[in-house]
Amino acid sequence: MGETGQLSLEELGALLRESGVVGAGGAGFPTYAKLDKRADTIIMNCAECEPLLKLHRQLLERQAGEIVETFHRIAMAVGAKEAVIGIKKAYKETVAALREYIGEYPEIRLGLLEEVYPAGDEVVLIYEVTGKIVPPGGLPIGIGVAVFNVETVYNIYRAAVLGEPVQDKLVSIVGEVERPVTVRLPLGCSIGEAVRQAGKVTVENPVYFIGGPMMGFEGNAAMPVTKTTNAVLVLPEEHLLVQRKRRRSSVDLKRAAAACCQCSMCTDLCPRHLLGHPIEPHKFMRAATCKDIQDTDIFLNTMFCSSCGLCENYSCMQGLSPRSLIADYKAGLRAHGIKPPKAEESVHAAPEREFRRAPMERLKARLDLAKYDKPAPLTDMTGEVEQVKLMLGQHIGAPALPVVKAMDTVEKGQMVAKPAEGLSVGIHTPIGGKVVEVTGKYVIIKK
Repeated sequence: MGETGQLSLEELGALLRESGVVGAGGAGFPTYAKLDKRADTIIMNCAECEPLLKLHRQLLERQAGEIVETFHRIAMAVGAKEAVIGIKKAYKETVAALREYIGEYPEIRLGLLEEVYPAGDEVVLIYEVTGKIVPPGGLPIGIGVAVFNVETVYNIYRAAVLGEPVQDKLVSIVGEVERPVTVRLPLGCSIGEAVRQAGKVTVENPVYFIGGPMMGFEGNAAMPVTKTTNAVLVLPEEHLLVQRKRRRSSVDLKRAAAACCQCSMCTDLCPRHLLGHPIEPHKFMRAATCKDIQDTDIFLNTMFCSSCGLCENYSCMQGLSPRSLIADYKAGLRAHGIKPPKAEESVHAAPEREFRRAPMERLKARLDLAKYDKPAPLTDMTGEVEQVKLMLGQHIGAPALPVVKAMDTVEKGQMVAKPAEGLSVGIHTPIGGKVVEVTGKYVIIKK
């Protein structure tokens, strides 16, 4: 890792921008933009937020030395006084692997987490390992914190030391498959090709959840793997989660008007509400169904929802959909250019928070997912892909700009789209071959 130590913060940022390194576990925020001198604490997220995901713990255990040293180098680059690895106590093998290395770096410590959901949510994680609360409408850097997940840190190592741009993605393939697996896949291969790495699908009409059961979305076999594809959960069409995802707002509103009893369980168990954020789903449900707009704060405060899904998949005894309705409303606010309101005063965690966290085992049981909680060993993809579809907008910010045209010949690892002006990163091909199509949204390459 010595080479990273020779790079200035600006040089490292430029390298990560060109190499296409983004947050590999969530929305895909460009990593170079998180290299900020204001960060006195950096956190590595190994909480595996979603049920059934087994990606980060395995990668961290296998590459503990490289990842820990890279984490140390990031701390040095930004001048952080403390570097915390947030990891669940239950990941005993990974914790043991980390303890072999962290003693060499005095600024690094472990932040051991309970097996609760959503421990991997950025705001929740920060509070759990530092005691600091990101204010409503604020960003972690505003309180001197920057968060990176395990695969992102490993990609920084690959870019800075090995000279490898981001060309592949680790993905957990679980659920109704013959052999659950966590596999390294070339970017742009299809979800169908990804699922085949886990053997046969064991149901006749499979539904593919991309990203996990709580915050993921229903995809299809033709969709391409991107830099933010963490998991593919294969479920039967009749599964409870599938039916909930195939919802309609109009129906949800009618059901809420008929059945919401204002018990406030959705609010009482809301992770953001328990950290003092002024979001109250039960009040939103009442106001939305009754078209009561007297208190506009109820609607504006929906912007603080993290969309963790706990309210509709765990809390609500009537099986209603607060998260989904709030997501629809948030989308409408954003479409009209409305931004989250800023907190006018400091917030504090509720004293009852410790007793209102959702146990992961209970969540899996309630969602009928416990039977899918099987080992998914980390491996490399077997076989080769003949074609990749590389999306230009695999990250938050401006889509990358193609630098190739149809009929061009490209080599593996070559940049096919450069960063745009503003917040953006480069895109690189995981295969060599011929460019067959270029649009404003994607580049298709065939061997």
